[in-house]
Amino acid sequence: MPSFTTQVANLQEVGPVVEVRLAVGSIIEDVLRQGGQSIPAPIQTPAMIDTGATRTVVREDIVKQLNLNPVGLVRINTPSSTNVQCYEYLMRLLFPDNVVVQAVVIAAPLQGQHIQCLIGRDVLHHGVFIYIGYINTFTLSF
Repeated sequence: MPSFTTQVANLQEVGPVVEVRLAVGSIIEDVLRQGGQSIPAPIQTPAMIDTGATRTVVREDIVKQLNLNPVGLVRINTPSSTNVQCYEYLMRLLFPDNVVVQAVVIAAPLQGQHIQCLIGRDVLHHGVFIYIGYINTFTLSF
């Protein structure tokens, strides 16, 4: 079972944050490769594992940098808004230690945050998340 463990200086204050690389989905990569087009380089970004988030969310500018087209539309509720319309995109999340998960993610502003991605329960339901607060570590296994 592929996994990674991360230690954060103050896990309670900062949260379970991990550097991930966000990439186009494998189907999109195949289509680009077959068409002789360049494949956008993955974007490295801080992501927080959020058991309170139903879905995985990335900042809107990331999908623009990857030149992605939406695959769907969804309405979400946030702590400050309800019924917010957001586009969905097929992406790969590249975690440390070569742990790769493909998901349909939601693009949203995520402004004023120290992260650019929330890893939600749609990704977490594929694995095991272990949070060990007293030693400031967490592990995610798939």
